[in-house]
Amino acid sequence: MISLIKKRLIQLVLVAWGVGTLTFIMMRSLPGDMAYRIAASRYGQDNVDSNAAELVRNELNLDQGWFSSYVSWLTDLLQFNLGNSLVSGLPVSGEVAHQLGYSLLLAVAGISLSVLIAIPLGIWSAKKGGAVNTTLVWLSTFTKALPVFVLGLVLILVFAMNFTVLPVAGFGTWQHLVLPALTLAISLAAVSNRVVHVSALKVFRSSLYQFSRIKGLTESQTFLRHGVRNMAVPVVAFIGIQLVAVIEGIVMIESLFSWPGVGHGLAHAIFARDIPVIQGCALTMGVLFVVLNGLIDIACYLIDPRGRQEQ
Repeated sequence: MISLIKKRLIQLVLVAWGVGTLTFIMMRSLPGDMAYRIAASRYGQDNVDSNAAELVRNELNLDQGWFSSYVSWLTDLLQFNLGNSLVSGLPVSGEVAHQLGYSLLLAVAGISLSVLIAIPLGIWSAKKGGAVNTTLVWLSTFTKALPVFVLGLVLILVFAMNFTVLPVAGFGTWQHLVLPALTLAISLAAVSNRVVHVSALKVFRSSLYQFSRIKGLTESQTFLRHGVRNMAVPVVAFIGIQLVAVIEGIVMIESLFSWPGVGHGLAHAIFARDIPVIQGCALTMGVLFVVLNGLIDIACYLIDPRGRQEQ
């Protein structure tokens, strides 16, 4: 367990440095006048001229060399200082912390819904097989082939525009969470239900499962005592792999539904060339990915005793 945590901490430091450096290089490589973009975000596109852009450039020291800027950024990062937004002037840490709460709420809701969808469907298709399994394979393949924003648009057309039972976008009530969480959940469940199917089928056909039935245990007793834990490890491990899809999907889903999370803030910061906010959002998402993967590793370690013997 200790060695596992050490590895994840080292990975956390490398990811924070790598993501931050890559973001810094990419933002500095974008074409166009950064000072003009920032001035447009501050004062409005129609109120910006060369004088306003020059004032912003002088105020923020945007004419500073890239190496000096990078060293300054890296020094602040080592002091856990993400700087201030170039547009609003507010501390980036405060803005990102506010957005992170909404992103975590969406991620937890989406993953929870995907588990509630994928596990029953995967177990059901493993037990039934035949036409049920074939139908779910085609349905899962079709759903996964759809980009997540297309899936979100379909849900908006059905539930917000046609039946008008849910709001189109925004936040404030639990109804605003339903469509973005459902979009994320369906996208994740399209693949994870097949992982549950394979894992359940392997357990159902195993000798230990068959022997439990021969001993006289009922189907439900055998499933609870020997089925759940054995099929849980690959499913939990796959959730860790899906975290990439969760983080990627959250950026598009938050922008589509105007959900005020890290992904939505990142999209606005990119258009405004707000480098500190971009770096803060990217760092947060990278660190969040490592932390969640570490929690998945710990869960697999606790579920499967064989993993402890290999440590």
